[in-house]
Amino acid sequence: MALLPQILHSPHPGLAAVSPSSSSSAFRRAPSLRAPAPSRGRRLVAAAGASGPPEPSSYPPESNDGLVELPLFPLPLVLFPDATHALHIFEFRYRIMMHTVLQTDLRFGIVFAGSGSGGAADIGCVGEVVKHERLADDRFFLICKGQQRFRVARVVRTKPYLVAAVQWLEDRPPAETPAPGEDAEALAADVETLMRDVIRIANRLNGKPEKDVGDLRRGLFPTPFSFYVGNTFEGAPREQQALLELEDTAARLRRERDTLRNTLNYLTAASAVKDAFPSSPSSG
Repeated sequence: MALLPQILHSPHPGLAAVSPSSSSSAFRRAPSLRAPAPSRGRRLVAAAGASGPPEPSSYPPESNDGLVELPLFPLPLVLFPDATHALHIFEFRYRIMMHTVLQTDLRFGIVFAGSGSGGAADIGCVGEVVKHERLADDRFFLICKGQQRFRVARVVRTKPYLVAAVQWLEDRPPAETPAPGEDAEALAADVETLMRDVIRIANRLNGKPEKDVGDLRRGLFPTPFSFYVGNTFEGAPREQQALLELEDTAARLRRERDTLRNTLNYLTAASAVKDAFPSSPSSG
C-alpha cells in the first residue's frame, strides 16, 4: 500500500511520553510509551534566548578535529529542521540531561531509534528547547524545534546519558546542471502541486467540504520546503529518516514526489471505488 503522509497534521501535536532503553549501549532502540497530555491550564515556560534562528556561536565550541560534543536523545521519531515536537521527559538520566541543557545552550540531538532497527541512526537533528515546564516530581514537558542536522562521528560517553562528537551536515549543491524540470525549484513546484491534489482527494474521501488549500510552500526555498514535506510523512519514520539523511535537496524532493504520486494514485483509486459502490443506508 502506498504511504499515506499525514499532510494535515497539527503543528502542535499531543505530548508523547517517550523514553530510551535503559541499556548502557550507545545506540539501542527506544520504546515508545503514551501518557495523557498536560491539562490546558498548565503553563509552558518559554526558554530564554530560544526565539529566532540559532547563532553559530551559540552551539558548543568545536574541538581541534572540527567536531562538537552533543548530548543525544534516541527516540522513535524523526526531527526535521524547523519542525516542532512535544516531549515528555521522565526517565532519570534524561531528566539529568535536560537540567544540563536548560542551564547551557538549550540544545540536544535527537536520533531515530525505531523498533527492530537494532540501534540508533547516526544522522539526526538538533532540537532547541523553545518551551518547557518542570513538574513537581522533576519530570519535564517541553517543546523543541529542529535546527541543524548532524552525523555522529564517535561516542564520547554513555553515562549518565549519551554524548557524542558530531559534525554538521548541509545539503550539497548539484555537481552538474540538472536536466530541465529536474532542478530543485521545479521539483518543489511539482511536490506542492501533488500535495494539493492529495489533500483535495483525502478531504473528499473523508467527507470534508472541498476548499482552497492555500499556499503550502509559504515562500520557502527548496531546501527548507523539502524538510517541511518530509515532516508531513507522519507514521512513516523510516521513510522520514531516509529523507533526513539525504544531502541533496533535489534528490530529497524527487523521493517525496514519488511518494506523493503513489499516495495520489492510491487515493484516486479509493475515490473511484467509493463513487462506484456508494454506501447504502442500513436496512432494518
